[in-house]
Amino acid sequence: MPKAITIALDAMGGDHGPTVVVPAALLAVQRHERLRLSLVGNEEAINRELQRKGALDHPRLTVVSASQTVGMDESPSQALRLKKDSSMRLAINRVKEGNADAAISAGNTGALMATARYVLKTLPGIDRPAICTTLPSIGGYSRMLDLGANVDCSAEHLLQFAVMGSVLAEALDGMARPRVGLLNIGEEEIKGNDQVKQAAQILSEGGLNYVGYVEGDDIFKGTADIIVCDGFVGNVALKTSEGVASIIAHYMNEEFRRNLLTKLAGLVALPVLRRFRARIDPRQFNGASLLGLRGIVLKSHGGADITAFAHAIETAMMEVDAAVPTLIDERLDQLLSKRQHT
Repeated sequence: MPKAITIALDAMGGDHGPTVVVPAALLAVQRHERLRLSLVGNEEAINRELQRKGALDHPRLTVVSASQTVGMDESPSQALRLKKDSSMRLAINRVKEGNADAAISAGNTGALMATARYVLKTLPGIDRPAICTTLPSIGGYSRMLDLGANVDCSAEHLLQFAVMGSVLAEALDGMARPRVGLLNIGEEEIKGNDQVKQAAQILSEGGLNYVGYVEGDDIFKGTADIIVCDGFVGNVALKTSEGVASIIAHYMNEEFRRNLLTKLAGLVALPVLRRFRARIDPRQFNGASLLGLRGIVLKSHGGADITAFAHAIETAMMEVDAAVPTLIDERLDQLLSKRQHT
């Protein structure tokens, strides 16, 4: 019998707060009998949603009162200093105290990373935690990090990101030796800045399945299972891909609605379009992992709907089952030992 899992949810974070988090929590506990959830936030607002869903006394949902909420535009330092009783902070505190196995928030990314790092601390050998998410690719999907937590990174940081991403892919995807690619402006060895060239050198010596440089279009080709980059480049690449997806959807919708003939063509193509949308549906990839911490924390997209937030909960469950922080710690220890003996 799999062990029971408790996850703390920041019920006030994101664009929708309890109106999405509460129904997503109910969906998740319906799917998983061993799951228990702590809904952290404004008690009145959470209970109102629970009552609306007829689940006010649900045996596997607990409401934890928080008097503050971190705004989406607040600075990380402000959230740390002034929001010690926020739903975000209390959710992470529950992981620190052992009352939860993981925490999830759709709130302010910068504040979440700063708070998680302050409360949980980083693993030995990790200088900076990284944000890792899953992106669709030809033949499946790939994992990419960092996506905005660290704008300036050294070559050593990129090696740490590669190790953490590899461990996550091994643990959650069952990959024996995930392919690691370093995002660059070209595949040739002479391309890139000094930081990237230095990272390529130590990655090739790090015992990982390093396949070399990858370019922006390789992100979705399936060239690598793990794509490593600094947070500035990663965030730009991620937002660009989201924009491209939006404009494709916009133009396809516009063209199919142009006249009666195109509307009929759209009707005929509807089954194909639905299957296409399902394969690249961003909701099935929601839940970015904050890797490198002494605990499990996930960042949900701020605009996530019920399906997407429920997926983040299930991803957190997988990370708990796999004990991802422990695996990362063990792999880094092996890497450090190897480097000391060479």
